[in-house]
Amino acid sequence: MGRHRVPEAPTVPLPRIPVPRIPVPRVAFLDGGGSARHRAGADESYGSSRTAARRTRAAEARHAQNRRGSTTDRASTGTHRAPNSLPVEAWVQAARNRPQVLLGTLVAAGLLLTAVPIPQSGGESNSVMTAAAEAVGVISKSEKKKPEKKAEPDPVQALPANVDPSVAPSPSAPTATPTVQPTGKQPEQVVVPVGDGPFNSLRTTGSQLVMLSFDDGPDPEETPKILAMLEKYQVKAVFCLVGTQARRHPDLVRQIAAAGHVLCNHTWSHDLRIGKKKPKQILADLERTNAAIRAAVPDAEIPYFRAPGGNFTDRLVKTAYGDGMTSLYWEVDPRDWEHPEGETSEQHVKRVVAQVKKETRPGAIVLSHDFNQPDTTAAYAELLPWLVENFQVGVPGAASEPTPAPSEPAPTPSTTPAETPSATPSASAAL
Repeated sequence: MGRHRVPEAPTVPLPRIPVPRIPVPRVAFLDGGGSARHRAGADESYGSSRTAARRTRAAEARHAQNRRGSTTDRASTGTHRAPNSLPVEAWVQAARNRPQVLLGTLVAAGLLLTAVPIPQSGGESNSVMTAAAEAVGVISKSEKKKPEKKAEPDPVQALPANVDPSVAPSPSAPTATPTVQPTGKQPEQVVVPVGDGPFNSLRTTGSQLVMLSFDDGPDPEETPKILAMLEKYQVKAVFCLVGTQARRHPDLVRQIAAAGHVLCNHTWSHDLRIGKKKPKQILADLERTNAAIRAAVPDAEIPYFRAPGGNFTDRLVKTAYGDGMTSLYWEVDPRDWEHPEGETSEQHVKRVVAQVKKETRPGAIVLSHDFNQPDTTAAYAELLPWLVENFQVGVPGAASEPTPAPSEPAPTPSTTPAETPSATPSASAAL
């Protein structure tokens, strides 16, 4: 009956355990699979191990027969266990017989799982070796702490120490600016006052004044001649400047402003398609042009914008208005820039003069060009005397407005109020 006892006699040699290699137990060593040399239990004989295995299987079979029909009982007997898997009792028996093998297996498994860390929620350690060491009591369990949530800074506490929170401005309060700045709003959000031109631009002055406008300059040849004629007849006009020209001739920009004429933005390079660009691109072009003008005349007022070719769009008008400029169209266009084939200079001047005289009426805005148009300069030598004789010519809101022409009949005392001509518009009349 001693075959189930660990041999203690000195005459019985102990089985040799290979030192360099730690055998890993096969999963099915208690289910009868594999040869005897792969089974655990070095302290028992081959026959006793085989007998113990048969007894274990018989006991499990009887246990399953007694509890057939119950899902829970069948699960507890191991009948639904995966093939060649071990019950808990087998792992306990293996741990008793060969603790070195179990420890080696755990170490190998721990190294394998540590190579592929599994993230854990709550901030606890994701090391398998650490969890195993805590389970067997080698190290004490560390407290599981959730990661501290960073507190959001309080706007009041974030203020400088020398600022009283009770009087500190609200973070969302807008900062007042002394000069006109872009609103930053989308074009759809800008509300432009109603105008009589395309997309609420201005076709007329809204008053009795006839306003002259000169585009595409300044020009070193023609602009000084135009300025001299305007000075002679004491007429103020609008000069729509191209940014590249303003950069080339800052001295002429200064002459225009010094004479009391009004400045207008005409884009950086006379872009005929600017109205189809994105609002940011439009705004960048307008601001670049204004910067070139103000490089010559710091703090210059630029109240107007004119699209090259009159190609206004709703987006363009709103963007310009959001940047502090009213869009300027025209009512009279003599097409002084157009030179049909075969037309002589004399014929060109005659055509421009006839067109302006035919279409001009009180309140009209007249379009002309001072850039590389000597025929236009010649035409205005004839037009200016006629204009000041028949109309009030100037710019609403300019520093000084011309007085009525001397040839205009003055009202007599006997004139009834209904027959009295309308008064000259005030300097604050809006264009």
